[in-house]
Amino acid sequence: MHITRVASVDQELVDAFQRLIPQLSACPPPAYEELQQLVFSDTSVLLIARFPEKDSPILGAMVLVVYRVLTGLHAYIEDVIVDQTARGQGIGEALMRESMRIAAELGVANIGLTSNPRREAANRLYQKLGFEKRQTNVYKLLF
Repeated sequence: MHITRVASVDQELVDAFQRLIPQLSACPPPAYEELQQLVFSDTSVLLIARFPEKDSPILGAMVLVVYRVLTGLHAYIEDVIVDQTARGQGIGEALMRESMRIAAELGVANIGLTSNPRREAANRLYQKLGFEKRQTNVYKLLF
């Protein structure tokens, strides 16, 4: 298992998200320019997973967003994706653990995430890693 923080964008990365994003969302996959904005953002960390070797295809990804608010430095995990052909092999857990390590290294006070209740395996993983289900209302405004 090889988890890497993305430092540059290439065609392999673009192609990987063309394949992975439809497995997560109905949203269109990010274009090259959008990936560059993400990779070079001061607030976002894009992680990818390769399995089993470091030159194997990209089989997973996630974004750790780090931001400062009045109550301290916080983080949020977004877009955790593991290719459907590679699920159940520890890729999601490895991505999560690396994001948690990076957040702790940065001095983050807490990490939040949301997960669709239908993603049962993902929800079990988050709880296994120590995330607690919050009793809160989640709101979203679409533009």
